[in-house]
Amino acid sequence: MAPLVLLAGMNCTADLWADAELDGVVLPTLDRPTLSSQVEVLLDELPRSFVLVGHSLGAIVAMALALHAPERVAGLCLVSTNAKAPTDAQRDGWREWLHQLENGATARELQESILDALLGAEVVSAREDLVARALRMGDETGTARLRAQLAMQLTRADLLSRLPALTVPTLVVSGLDDVVCPPHFHTEIVTALPDARLVTLDGGHLLPLQRAQAFGGLLRSWQAQLPRG
Repeated sequence: MAPLVLLAGMNCTADLWADAELDGVVLPTLDRPTLSSQVEVLLDELPRSFVLVGHSLGAIVAMALALHAPERVAGLCLVSTNAKAPTDAQRDGWREWLHQLENGATARELQESILDALLGAEVVSAREDLVARALRMGDETGTARLRAQLAMQLTRADLLSRLPALTVPTLVVSGLDDVVCPPHFHTEIVTALPDARLVTLDGGHLLPLQRAQAFGGLLRSWQAQLPRG
């Protein structure tokens, strides 16, 4: 079976996937200042063929990689993401975070400022364990890596219009309560792709962390059905 490459989203780490009970995983970090350079580094470092799973920014990198080198990707799973070009408001927000980092803010503090968006206010109130892990991922990411990820975000362009050319079997997973990348973003992706399936789970933006067992079972089942190369 092809290895499972897991790309966590911005200000997230391998802990995002820790409870999903996935085997044979490769866990690269996103630490390049442009989308194209991140894709190049991954293609140099990864095995000849792999199943690629991305969350949020990690899924954007995954889409760009699969479009660039589809022959390397045995299957593609996109979680809690957006294939469209960033809006002006998003770009302004990333620049503001860069400004805050330059003025002494930490990745943990910036993560804490958006916990309600990442997990949902009710989850933040009820699940101290998930809050602690989300904040710890900020600590583990650190200022330098988050700065590179924010710079990478600013180099994004539209991918949605390019997806009809991508024939890789794809699983798209959306969180019903995700306010960062809401369900209709994922419907757009599935509509554009020739060979895609959409699954929506109860949960917010950090779906692999919040719904680890359901997500892990879904991913294992889908992976087992992929064509063997």
